[in-house]
Amino acid sequence: MANFSERVRDGRAYMKKWPAQRVLAPMFPENRVIAATTLAMKTMPAIAVLTVILPFSAGMHELLPQAVMMAMVVFLMPLHGLFWLGQRANTHLPRSLASWYRELHEKLAEAGVQLAPAATQPRYFELAEALNAAFRRFDKSFLVDD
Repeated sequence: MANFSERVRDGRAYMKKWPAQRVLAPMFPENRVIAATTLAMKTMPAIAVLTVILPFSAGMHELLPQAVMMAMVVFLMPLHGLFWLGQRANTHLPRSLASWYRELHEKLAEAGVQLAPAATQPRYFELAEALNAAFRRFDKSFLVDD
């Protein structure tokens, strides 16, 4: 079992690797989680600072302990999304998706795309790599069964 920091690092890598394609949104929650995590990474630090500054500037010093705790919770929210993405990246694909991954990997190899050998027990991270390569090489028609 990997530790928290490894999962967060894996989540960052997965977030960068996952193709930001709208056609994937109905099939996978990654698009929504990545969008929410990206937004949280941009906004939550400022909200955390405001959570502490506002009661302090208003002279409500008795609220500072609660404000500091709330600021910590708000500040750490993006880590939840990164951790989820790291967990997802390291999760093995269900059988149906694993067979689809192998078919996609085969199509890419036939098209001359250089990829690492197909994983015997593919994870979502390998699927993201294959999807990324497929969207670069093909149009969206590869998502439709022939």
